[in-house]
Amino acid sequence: MLDLEKRQVLAGQKEIQLTALEFDLFKTLAENPGKVYSRAQLLDNVQGTTYEGYERTIDSHIKNLRKKIEPDPDRPRYILTVYGVGYKAGGANVA
Repeated sequence: MLDLEKRQVLAGQKEIQLTALEFDLFKTLAENPGKVYSRAQLLDNVQGTTYEGYERTIDSHIKNLRKKIEPDPDRPRYILTVYGVGYKAGGANVA
């Protein structure tokens, strides 16, 4: 569960601590489930400016985010990779 007003992510009753960037990434993906975002688009959405050469840093942030929110980070359900393109949300509730 993603609570936009409180900038909080809950798994059941447990709050998951995210950095501001991780929260913004998750929010961007969860607001449009199924929409595929390129790395550059995600950088634009969370940082406002794309820096060429740094697009792959999104991969590290997604990896860290998956460790925090996925029951099994090796088989993600909430943040899915679209090979050769970027990422999309699999299923998260946004409030």
